[in-house]
Amino acid sequence: HGGEKAAIAIKTTDTVHKTAVVQGEGWTVGGMAKGAGMLAPGLATMLVVLTTDADVDAPGLDAALRTATRKTFDRVDSDGCMSTNDTVLLLASGAAEVTPAQEEFTEAVRAVCDDLARQLIGDAEGASKDIRIEVVNAATEDDAVEVGRSIARNNLLKCALHGEDPNWGRVLSAIGTTSAAFDPDRLNVAINDVWVCRNGSVGDDR
Repeated sequence: HGGEKAAIAIKTTDTVHKTAVVQGEGWTVGGMAKGAGMLAPGLATMLVVLTTDADVDAPGLDAALRTATRKTFDRVDSDGCMSTNDTVLLLASGAAEVTPAQEEFTEAVRAVCDDLARQLIGDAEGASKDIRIEVVNAATEDDAVEVGRSIARNNLLKCALHGEDPNWGRVLSAIGTTSAAFDPDRLNVAINDVWVCRNGSVGDDR
């Protein structure tokens, strides 16, 4: 109950409080987050506190948190704006007197971060759609991230999605603004599992 009260207390423009928990074998990772606006890569404008009773040393905590945030909070983007007070903390008490395998612990931290990140984007200020962008077969992971961020920040595409118009041309134009390596004639775009663009041209009936 104390954790829930704390999550409620740190709300600012949030409409709901945000918590998540993952149970391990005799240990737990839990967390709370606040944030609804200025959500962009660079941790977003948010405050996140993660706690665990696992017995993990500082280097292990640091490694787990950096791995987790790189593919969760650092990939949240609702408005392209960042803030000055972005913070994610991971605190360990060791009270469980259990030291999990590093890989297992890292996955638990990642799962909690992923849950909280999705709650943040789901409560983003003014948002009416919750979009997940998946980039596959990019030349590098950096290219994939750059393309995903360009699509996420494209205001014309946001307008199309708000109007429920699967305008794949705006996806392609967003990709074209990046430095990512790609062949326009091999681009495919699916929106809600419908391949609206195949090989850079008109795809299935939308």
